[in-house]
Amino acid sequence: MSKPNLRSRAWSAILSYAIFRIESAVTIALIILLVYFVPRPFDWWQWWYWLILGVVAEALIIYTSIGDVETGARVVADMFREEFNPAVVKSKQYRAEVERALKYRSRIEQLIRQSEPGMLQQHLLESTAGIADWIAQIFRLAQRLDAYEDDDMIKQDAVRAPRELRELTERVQRETDATTRERAQHALESKQAQAQNLEKLTETMEQAELQLDATLTALGTVYSQLMLIRSKDDIQDSRSQRLRGDIAEQVAKLNSLQEAMDEVYQGKSQK
Repeated sequence: MSKPNLRSRAWSAILSYAIFRIESAVTIALIILLVYFVPRPFDWWQWWYWLILGVVAEALIIYTSIGDVETGARVVADMFREEFNPAVVKSKQYRAEVERALKYRSRIEQLIRQSEPGMLQQHLLESTAGIADWIAQIFRLAQRLDAYEDDDMIKQDAVRAPRELRELTERVQRETDATTRERAQHALESKQAQAQNLEKLTETMEQAELQLDATLTALGTVYSQLMLIRSKDDIQDSRSQRLRGDIAEQVAKLNSLQEAMDEVYQGKSQK
């Protein structure tokens, strides 16, 4: 989800909510009824006056919806929840971590919207521009960990691999026929490669789990830093730049971890 795309989608979501909210529907229905049943309540009144009133009322509804902090934050939060739905994660632990990440993002969004429009709000928006990528990476990481935890084949392979390695090693050592020994040696090498890949996969997943926890902690730190920046009367560029740097660093770490996981999984699929 790119930053420009995120902002346009957020505004689109808020505008759609404003247009299709119940108040809009009631206003449109009321105007239609008035035009049809009471076209001229006064001698000087024209039926199309109702349409003008309806347009004004609808414009006010849209304006107040867009300007309302709570409404905007809720609509954007719903958009993120639809994009990164925690319900698709089977593991209770990882699903809870995705929920936690979404709650942090929602609070950060609300905090920025509650800030006074102007230089401070712009700084906060720029400082947190990478949060969307952050949430996307957390969601994908949770999905990967969830799939790994649910993969019985990997668990079975991890249990069988040491025993099969011992058996193949013993067979190579005791085999007297050259052709059979060569085939057993190839099988042993293939099994060693599989065992190494399984070990690397396990290590990578352990790193991913630790990184997920560290990233959520960092996300909470970003929230507290934003509150600190917002509480200051003056805007310190150094603090905002440091915050942007922290977010970019976390995203880079998550990207690297995702690439490592892809590499391990590709190696596993080739065995």
